[in-house]
Amino acid sequence: MFTATKVTILALALALVAARAATAQAQNNASINVTANVFRPITVVADRNLVFGNVFPGQGPQGMALASPSAGHFAITGEPSASVSMSWVVSPLSQGANTLPLSLSGTYNTVDLPAGSNLGAFASATAATLSGGATGQLFVYVVGTVTPAANQAPGNYTGTVQLTVIYQ
Repeated sequence: MFTATKVTILALALALVAARAATAQAQNNASINVTANVFRPITVVADRNLVFGNVFPGQGPQGMALASPSAGHFAITGEPSASVSMSWVVSPLSQGANTLPLSLSGTYNTVDLPAGSNLGAFASATAATLSGGATGQLFVYVVGTVTPAANQAPGNYTGTVQLTVIYQ
């Protein structure tokens, strides 16, 4: 019986060592919480076209003021107080093979007024911040000048100004 007791004690000892090893392995990990804050989608609305109306050959640059009802206007909504980047694609004003020189400028702000921060060059992205409050808002006013040459072909010239806004 003495041998059977030794075997039983040895088996219990091995079982305890195995249990401790399993417990030690279970303590070699940790967990982290995973979270995500999904922003509202950005909405860009072109709600007023940029309209030069009648322009005259050989008269130099012709355009309008920012507060003019002919100024182009975009309204942007998204996550309140979020940083965004605005970028532009501007197609030339054209009528068939003829083009009309176009120069653009504009402003942006979080209140719907023409006065605001200058957009700078339409060839590069502009950083901005949406307004705080219930809805993040940004308003963009676009104006410019056209310069018809003295021998500019008559006709209706058209082009586009495309604004793309992304979160930063």
